[in-house]
Amino acid sequence: MAKNVLRFLLILICSVSGFFVFQQMPQAGEHRWLPWLGSLVGASVAGLAILIERLVRRVPLKLIIGGTLGLFVGLVLARLLSFVFEGLNSGLVGTLLYVMLSVFFGYLGLVLGQKKIEEVGWAAPGSSTVASALSYLSRHIPRRECPKVVDTSAIIDGRLYDICATGFVDGPLIIPRFVLEELQYIADSTDPIKRTRGRRGLELLERLQEEDLIEVRIVDQDYPQIKETDAKLIALAKDLQAKLITTDYNLNKVARLQGVPVMNVNELANALKPVLIPGESLKVTVLKEGKEPNQGVAYLEDGTMVVIENGRRLIGQEIEAVVTSVLQTPAGRIIFVQPKSESLKEVVSA
Repeated sequence: MAKNVLRFLLILICSVSGFFVFQQMPQAGEHRWLPWLGSLVGASVAGLAILIERLVRRVPLKLIIGGTLGLFVGLVLARLLSFVFEGLNSGLVGTLLYVMLSVFFGYLGLVLGQKKIEEVGWAAPGSSTVASALSYLSRHIPRRECPKVVDTSAIIDGRLYDICATGFVDGPLIIPRFVLEELQYIADSTDPIKRTRGRRGLELLERLQEEDLIEVRIVDQDYPQIKETDAKLIALAKDLQAKLITTDYNLNKVARLQGVPVMNVNELANALKPVLIPGESLKVTVLKEGKEPNQGVAYLEDGTMVVIENGRRLIGQEIEAVVTSVLQTPAGRIIFVQPKSESLKEVVSA
């Protein structure tokens, strides 16, 4: 919000300045539209400055420094060469030649400066080289933070604490006040399961704050004109230019359609599950019968379902099985296996 106010003031000041500057021109008395043209030019200059600021903000610091140094050297070289041709060409030809040299060497210096700065060896602070000074500055300039807005589903899920403890997520975590109110409502529910999940979510946030694993910010920003919590979360993430942490499938899809980056805890969990290929062996305990005749069902430690062919008769037993295929579904992976004894029989009979 503050950035938008500053940009509006910049455009306003440039527009007013352009109006009065063009009003002082000698032709302003004959052409009354000239001051308004100055106002338009001023607004255009402000818009160009905002565009350049948004583009430069994404460029690493050392590339900006390298490009600037290269551009400076290129312009100096162009000026020196222009003196050589100054005696041969004068007037318009000399001016055009100087402009061409400036554009050529300026562009060359800008590009080469960005490329060659990557080859500079960054020395330790205290060295007299320019590279070491630039390295020292780049390390001590604060990095732009990347906030993450957390929704209720990710908090009550319980895995967010473990993810933060591993260091895979950097802060700050943004917890809106309306999410805390929703958590409190769930914790006060008459349903024992909902009540337990709500209390677990509140305890998780308390542990994150007490153990200082990651910065947690409680924000009061709300959107009274928006009724749905999911829509409020998306609006808040847009205003803060933040990512959204959730386990809600529908919120995940809607947020991405609106251009909000999403960190889905379920997708992370699926990505971290061990990858099994056909032919590998594993030990499982058959727990129950499957949907198809003679099938048995087991589960790995991470919750992945294992379907055992001809495993119904083996319920309650720990068996060694061979992977036959792996099916990826929106809910996770399903591994199809066959008891190792039967797979050996097939090999022998073949």
